[in-house]
Amino acid sequence: MNMTNIPQVKLGIVAVSRDCFPEPLSVDRRKKLVEAYTSKYDAADIYECPICIVESEIHMVQALEDIKKAGCNALCVYLGNFGPEISETLLAKHFDGPKMFVAAAEETQESLLDGRGDAYCGLLNASYNLRLRNVNAYIPENPVGDAGDLADEIHTFIPIARGLLGLKDLKIISFGPRPQNFLACNAPIAQLYNLGVEIEENSELDLFESFNKHENDSRIAEVVADMEAELGAGNKKPEILNKLAQYELTLLDWIEDHRGYRKYVTIAGKCWPAFQTQFGFVPCYVNSRLTGRGIPVSCEVDIYGALSEFVGTCVSDDIVTLLDINNSVPKDMYEESIKGKFDYQFSDTFMGFHCGNTCSKKMASCEMKYQKIMARALPIEVTNGTLEGDIAPGDITFYRLQSTSDGKLRAYVAEGEVLPVATRSFGGIGVFAIPEMGRFYRHVLVGKNFPHHGAVAFGHYGKLLFEVFKYAGVPVEDLDYNHPKSLPYPGENPFS
Repeated sequence: MNMTNIPQVKLGIVAVSRDCFPEPLSVDRRKKLVEAYTSKYDAADIYECPICIVESEIHMVQALEDIKKAGCNALCVYLGNFGPEISETLLAKHFDGPKMFVAAAEETQESLLDGRGDAYCGLLNASYNLRLRNVNAYIPENPVGDAGDLADEIHTFIPIARGLLGLKDLKIISFGPRPQNFLACNAPIAQLYNLGVEIEENSELDLFESFNKHENDSRIAEVVADMEAELGAGNKKPEILNKLAQYELTLLDWIEDHRGYRKYVTIAGKCWPAFQTQFGFVPCYVNSRLTGRGIPVSCEVDIYGALSEFVGTCVSDDIVTLLDINNSVPKDMYEESIKGKFDYQFSDTFMGFHCGNTCSKKMASCEMKYQKIMARALPIEVTNGTLEGDIAPGDITFYRLQSTSDGKLRAYVAEGEVLPVATRSFGGIGVFAIPEMGRFYRHVLVGKNFPHHGAVAFGHYGKLLFEVFKYAGVPVEDLDYNHPKSLPYPGENPFS
């Protein structure tokens, strides 16, 4: 799926050479690397810098100008031989964008006299010099390889670079303060600026004024028709579609009028307690539709939830969602529908839920309904607008990027799946399973004070998200994942 609110990566490949090593080694190996990439992946992803092999600072400047002129927004420094540690790290320092370093393996035992490149050794010097210059770069788990190996590593870096570029050009637009009793979704904004993200905070009253100005907008009928086509037989609340369309146009126009110099936008929206009575509906379905086109909208003014969703959208190039890590699976449901059918313990399972913000494309089936929890205290007619149904089964990654209450970056990533088990409940909801979830819940989510909202990417993207968060500045000790049983968490009681 092609998302419309995320960067497109063009990665410049620049080969470097130490002047006492054969230059043709780097030239030939660079050509083979590019050939290997274009034979397996999209040639538009990369650009081969042909100007020179970087051996000196002057070459570095020439290469930098060339890849900038070519429109490259990401960089791969390729050590075709040992490489010049000063020039190659200066190139990384002066390139304004995500960068990676990889190095060439030796091809054959028949060329270990005049054809040996020693890039295995050279990468050590490169990494040391990067640290000296305080330059951040991505170095893969297996950074030394032949052309085919490194083509795969570059392909892995593309979505990582997409996530990092997205952060650099993102604006988060929020409406209203968090609802009462939602202190868990606190949002110290200093770390947003450290990540390169801008934020625009608005009042609900500003939004309400803009919404009212969109009454009788000539585009409403077209949006309603699109909603009807999407909902099909699930269109159980046709009387509310006009207002929902009016609200969707309000948000889209606000984005265009307020994006400023930023290329990408995400929204942290308000949905209660006064929203329903004043707007006359709940915004869940509209949130799901915008998220479905690559503009994530978080619930309950969860700013770091919106940020997390956007990173996942960039990395996966797909729709994401935001869910409460909500309730335990009843034991009788586990015994009847999970035990013996799936390789999960009872403590590995839980239910992820939110009122109706998950895009219809990620639902097994869905219907437009009212918000059951809100309707306990309000007339049903002002709680219409949720998209209810079970979330489609399949692989998922649960994750979140968060600033703590004392302004420190923290994140978690855990892979699992949505099970094909009927939830027998309401809202947008699914039965989730993550290996060792019980321990992860206690020692990371509870133990490190994460809020109840988690972002969900539909697929296994743990490796990529982990690297994005690490590159973006999350300290390794605060970048958590679900430990296997054999690896205790710090502070976990060994006698449990």
